[in-house]
Amino acid sequence: MKNVAIPVFVALLVILLVTYLVAFQVRETEIAYVTRFEKPVRDLNEPGLYFKLPAPIDVVHRYDSRMRVFEGQFHEPTTKGAVPIIVKPYVVWRIADALQFGTSVRSVAEAESKLFSLINDSVSRVVGLHNFGEFVNSDPEQVKLEAIHGEMLADLKRVVDEGQYGIEIESFGIKQLKVGEDVTAKVFDRMKAARDLQTKANISQGEADAKAIRTEADSISTKLLAAAESRAKQIRGEGDAQAAQYYEMLEEEPEFAIFLKNLESLKDILAGRSTIVLPTDAEPFQYLIEVPDLEPSK
Repeated sequence: MKNVAIPVFVALLVILLVTYLVAFQVRETEIAYVTRFEKPVRDLNEPGLYFKLPAPIDVVHRYDSRMRVFEGQFHEPTTKGAVPIIVKPYVVWRIADALQFGTSVRSVAEAESKLFSLINDSVSRVVGLHNFGEFVNSDPEQVKLEAIHGEMLADLKRVVDEGQYGIEIESFGIKQLKVGEDVTAKVFDRMKAARDLQTKANISQGEADAKAIRTEADSISTKLLAAAESRAKQIRGEGDAQAAQYYEMLEEEPEFAIFLKNLESLKDILAGRSTIVLPTDAEPFQYLIEVPDLEPSK
């Protein structure tokens, strides 16, 4: 048994050694490529078990394919209106093609150095297309950071794809945004001037509206007064016509007219709280004792 065990053990050891030399695994979080005599022969972007010739004939180059976050330094681009702003960009990226990455940038440090230059260029290009008010504004609806981030991402993806760096850009934007003291003072002065202009415009509009309302009110008042005067004239005319009829009737019955006049005078006298001592037969108090017998004229 001892004579059999030793050859079996040696055979297993040889098999393990050969397997170690010719087989390798690419994990879920990795991508790789194989070079033969330092020349790329295979690009391995999917996880699994692979085989190769023993080193140094074939060499496996591995990279972590998980997302990475790279933050740039504060950068001072200029907006469309020549107003500078201070921004700190960030980018989320990963190695998407091992062979392209290995042959163009080779290492993560070199890739981030390349990204540092690319993201600053993209920020400058996109920021220069937008006004300062789209970054900083008292009205939230005027701030367009989300749309600007989308433009920056599209611009950086285009440059990276053209460079064939084997890099995939997932997200790109501004992490921090600052405004210099001089710019802040100018912005506040500009905002104050804009508010003053808006205030003057509102006052002017209010005065115009008030003048229009007064004009309309005067016009309506004139029409109402004219209508009232016309109606008053009509009523006076009707009253004068009726009075004329009554005057004609009273002229025909003078005694009845005197009687009505005395009754009216008596009503006015008795309406007050005065004490008057007069003979009972005095005009017009005799009507309190006896009503005269008036007969209509024929």
